[in-house]
Amino acid sequence: MPTLTRWYIKSALVYLVAALLLGVVLALPIALPSFIRFMNPPYFHLFLVGWVTQMIFGVIYWMFPIITRAKPRGNEQVAWASYILLNIGLILRVIGEPLVSTRPEAAFGWLLALSALLQWLAAVLFVILAWPRVKDRYRGE
Repeated sequence: MPTLTRWYIKSALVYLVAALLLGVVLALPIALPSFIRFMNPPYFHLFLVGWVTQMIFGVIYWMFPIITRAKPRGNEQVAWASYILLNIGLILRVIGEPLVSTRPEAAFGWLLALSALLQWLAAVLFVILAWPRVKDRYRGE
């Protein structure tokens, strides 16, 4: 299993635990601080981007057909850039969403815009990386 796949899967598992813990906290029948009350969108992002997307990316990076013997999974720097951008974007979303909701006058909206941009770039880089691996059959190149 490639190192990057291990990072994706371990990160996915950490985000799954974080999402489940946050889900329990959000379901508590007590008055929550305003910062926590606005964690519903980050909760879903932790599940969908943190858990599901990273698990899928990790398995795709590992299991899709190889491109060539010399570079079986394509450009490794692009792969790592995708991983890093996805995680920074997700963390910015988890921090930025409650800040924007609780303090709209403080102009924290740029955090959400940057988060969306980083996650979009990560997805585009991953598609660029995985696209050549979706082919009819390996030709021994």
